[in-house]
Amino acid sequence: MANSGTVAADGLVVRPSRVSDGPFLQSLYQAARPDLQWIDGEPERVEELVAQQFRVQEQGIEDEYPNAMHYVVEKLDTPIGALTTDFGPNEIRVLYLAFIPQARGQGYGRTVLQGVQKAAQQIRCPVATVVWASNPHARRHYLALGFEVEERNPAAERLVWYPKG
Repeated sequence: MANSGTVAADGLVVRPSRVSDGPFLQSLYQAARPDLQWIDGEPERVEELVAQQFRVQEQGIEDEYPNAMHYVVEKLDTPIGALTTDFGPNEIRVLYLAFIPQARGQGYGRTVLQGVQKAAQQIRCPVATVVWASNPHARRHYLALGFEVEERNPAAERLVWYPKG
């Protein structure tokens, strides 16, 4: 992934996120976490909890992967998703990939991941991610792109894709 916006197939643009993307990224996180909507409580309390969980995720990524790169995925200049990656010493890690509900099922995630795979192929390093057991849909997509289960526990699986050649 480049430091400036990169145009992918399907007219998608993957660009570095900006401070002004904060409200979009928080609403995207909320849309990507329907489990948090099941909480029984006042709507204000649920919103507060979602915002707190978003901050916890962001802080966790910052603490664990201080060099992580945060991107916004756009279609026709409209934000539709987010990608966070970390170029570690031995692999590219996909830390977060999410799309707004209206953009799901359109193949955009596949396109973005294929762009990550292309970058990894060029530098000959694997791509790794963790998929939660509660997200079998994402797991199917990663496996369809050639990722393999490398580690497994009841909560999640670590999936890795290795470049060919």
